[in-house]
Amino acid sequence: MDIAFSLIILIVSVILHEVAHGYMANWLGDPTARLQGRLTLNPASHIDPTGSVFLPFILWAAQNFSPHPILIGYAKPVPYNPHNLPGKYDEALVAGAGPATNLFLAVFFGLCIRFGGVAMSPALFQALGAIVELNLVLALFNLLPIPPLDGSKVLAGLLPGEVGIAYSHFRANFERLGVFSGTLLILVCFYFFAPVFSVIINAALRLLTGV
Repeated sequence: MDIAFSLIILIVSVILHEVAHGYMANWLGDPTARLQGRLTLNPASHIDPTGSVFLPFILWAAQNFSPHPILIGYAKPVPYNPHNLPGKYDEALVAGAGPATNLFLAVFFGLCIRFGGVAMSPALFQALGAIVELNLVLALFNLLPIPPLDGSKVLAGLLPGEVGIAYSHFRANFERLGVFSGTLLILVCFYFFAPVFSVIINAALRLLTGV
């Protein structure tokens, strides 16, 4: 039941993450996601076989073999047309909208625990804690500057001049690996940084929830 509930939280969180990308792009003048019907919370429009099923299953199966078990996944990326985003920071804003949504969810439910945890049932306390933890993981993981993660697009938009152009070319070449290869490479990189990542997540949990 705990695993099933965690998977539900994960799927809902990654869908909200992707829809946030689409709404930000639409607000900045790119209607691509809206015209393709991706500004919806219907899971059928967002579930990705690799990121929403295969990756979480592998991580769940491997949790007994890792000192830092983690559950993470992703939905089908919401499409956008960069040519409709003429602003210097528009692409970075679109990319940052997803992690920002996960961070908002983590902060909101974390404060619910901090200020209302005494009156909560153990089941509700545990459920809200799972929402906070999973959304912190999604926010921080996606902000890593590794293509095709959102952090790479945010960084590309913030780097100045030739440095930004060079990094954008590197990101484009890296993303040619494809979703599956990129996912495996991200997992390998994440494995080496897992201890540091775990410390950051635990510190953020204590800061938000007071527990």
